[in-house]
Amino acid sequence: MTEEPLPDLICFSHLRWNFVYQRPQHLMTRHSGRVFYFEEPVYSDHAHDWLHLSRPVGTDITIVTPNLSGTGSTSPVEQRLRNLLDRLMTDENIITYMTWYYTPMALKFTSHLRPILLVYDCMDELSNFKFAPPELRALEAELFQKADIVFTGGKHLYSVKKKFHSNIFAFPSSIDQGHFRQSRKNLPQPTHQASIARPRLGYYGVIDERLDIALVDSVARKRPDWQIILVGPVVKIDPASLPQRQNIHYLGQKTYEDLPYYLSGWDIAIMPFALNEATEFISPTKTPEYLCGGKRVISTAIVDVVNDYGADGLVDIVGNADEFIKKSEILLASRGYDQWLERVDKKLATLSWDRTWRSMASLIMSTRDHKFAPERPRLNKSSDQYSSYV
Repeated sequence: MTEEPLPDLICFSHLRWNFVYQRPQHLMTRHSGRVFYFEEPVYSDHAHDWLHLSRPVGTDITIVTPNLSGTGSTSPVEQRLRNLLDRLMTDENIITYMTWYYTPMALKFTSHLRPILLVYDCMDELSNFKFAPPELRALEAELFQKADIVFTGGKHLYSVKKKFHSNIFAFPSSIDQGHFRQSRKNLPQPTHQASIARPRLGYYGVIDERLDIALVDSVARKRPDWQIILVGPVVKIDPASLPQRQNIHYLGQKTYEDLPYYLSGWDIAIMPFALNEATEFISPTKTPEYLCGGKRVISTAIVDVVNDYGADGLVDIVGNADEFIKKSEILLASRGYDQWLERVDKKLATLSWDRTWRSMASLIMSTRDHKFAPERPRLNKSSDQYSSYV
């Protein structure tokens, strides 16, 4: 007897597949059916709108990039995207499918769809981000009404979203342990990092309004003998506004495959996030990645980091540059490292993207079974049931 095949999945995301490799990529690559990853549009000089389709090697994922003509068309963008989506579904014979939303904005051209199940993976409070569309909050309220099941990207985000849906679960950032555990070895150093002196304090991730650049600058100014390495793309802020010092090194965006090599060469991994609206509900994926790589971690007081890792003494929490420097001096002395690493491994023992996906898939299938069995009660979840899945 064969297992029931999973339906096609159409994922609508505000994040491009080939940008920073994070939650959407980790989850979508674990779906055992076909995945169509529908990105935000780009504009081209073609006479007509068209779809660019690409398929990463070794996956059943199709990256769908709408290309809208920059000349000629007077139709609303939403209608043009809807037309392209309909064309995709016809060409790819997408009949029985579920939809998965990362952005409520996609409702503007997908309201006509009839999926067997609608999933909203609320990974961030997008309305708090810089340049967020003014209609985003209203569209998210509509998405909560339409969704069959909702996931959140962290516990703090769950605490404020749980009142909007009766079938909602928190799934904080997880980890590919085999990938990042490599960093505990003395890996060959990437060319751009090999010549940088030590000690090295490193960060990888998007460099945007969520990063406390003033804090980074202050630490670099007060400790010119320390090298601060920032790996990642600069987004939504003017690169010219970034501090320029001999001991601050901007290495640009690197591939997911290369991250363990950079992490391996750092003495301390850092998360110097600003405490603002954009960071209020984040659950940084890099937290368990840094720890899995065997690096001591210093972070500002991000709620989920404080509660999940700071309270256990696994991440050191700081509030300003002087505290940052003091903690770094202690960590660079390497006292108690082995005992700390033992506690890290115990904390991370059951954390993996595979386990996260299996738990999500189980909840999705349970939701589907309840949806098509009206005589049975809908899933009834207490406000703290999410703890079984994190």
